[in-house]
Amino acid sequence: MPRLMLTDKRWQKLLQLMKSTGRIYNKPEHRMTFEGILFRLRTGIPWRDLPTEFGSWSAV
Repeated sequence: MPRLMLTDKRWQKLLQLMKSTGRIYNKPEHRMTFEGILFRLRTGIPWRDLPTEFGSWSAV
């Protein structure tokens, strides 16, 4: 599994912020999707090269 960027504490703060918009609900997939986006931004890889641990490249 690729190294994750968000600590549990930071993820909880971010989740509360996202939930306060009323457009997101608590699902475990949200964290991995967000981590996948951060991984791609950090490494600069193409979307299709995103590790499968983050889910389908077309869904992230």
